[in-house]
Amino acid sequence: MTVATNDGVIDRLQYLVVLSRPRFWFYLAGPVVVGVAYAAETQSELFAPAAVALFAYFLLPANVFLYGINDVFDREIDVENPKKASKETRYGGQRWVPVVVAGCAALALALVPLVPTGALVWIGVFLVLGAAYSAPPVRFKTTPLFDSVSNGLYVAPGIAAYVAVAGSQPPILAIVGGWLWAMGMHTFSAIPDLEPDRNAGIRTTATVLGERRTYAYCGCCWLLAALAFGAVDVRLGAVMAVYPLLVGIIAGSSVGVDRAYWWFPAINTAVGTILTLGALWVIVHG
Repeated sequence: MTVATNDGVIDRLQYLVVLSRPRFWFYLAGPVVVGVAYAAETQSELFAPAAVALFAYFLLPANVFLYGINDVFDREIDVENPKKASKETRYGGQRWVPVVVAGCAALALALVPLVPTGALVWIGVFLVLGAAYSAPPVRFKTTPLFDSVSNGLYVAPGIAAYVAVAGSQPPILAIVGGWLWAMGMHTFSAIPDLEPDRNAGIRTTATVLGERRTYAYCGCCWLLAALAFGAVDVRLGAVMAVYPLLVGIIAGSSVGVDRAYWWFPAINTAVGTILTLGALWVIVHG
């Protein structure tokens, strides 16, 4: 989708909404909801100021920052990517865009008075990895394996939310499980970009492994994630087991990855909803 880039306020807002990938907003805000639900002991804690503020920040400003910095530094690469023309938008060099992206990162400072230091650390992890993934000189997205590992940044909002409400860190195996889930999700999402990335000379975990082995890599990440969550609570592991099952079905079927890729926002939302409802049940019924 290409959005007009004139100086109108409405046009700029429309551009920013498309840039922020609304379909993926809950990839950052969803973990906040899950983290709050598992940290809260009472219904009132679900709507604590810190919880509400974190949800608001990771719903929109954080997405503008994360995808905006990606688009700015991928300007030349995105010319080769048909997904940018049909589903997203291409950065056209507008000077105001990097300013807004930087402002969205700086907006995280508003959270400082609301959350404890332990939560701020995870917000910092998100911002540092979010920038390092796309921006030089590090640019993890062009380094195989590091591109995958760095995408644990998607669970950082959930960990920050848990700490903000509970006042302590979540179980280490839950962090490991979440990180592995994010690694698998990122690498799976890179499969549709295999050819555009290769044409642009970009090396990623997916371009190095190739499509079939990338399926196997994602399956291993998601299986290990399910086992880690299962060690915390067998019910969590059972829910997360849907991911290795799905990648096995997709890899063994005639369903194109370009099509399957667009199922995952709904799948992730459904899984997050199930996890959240389970936590809410405990709060309400004890």
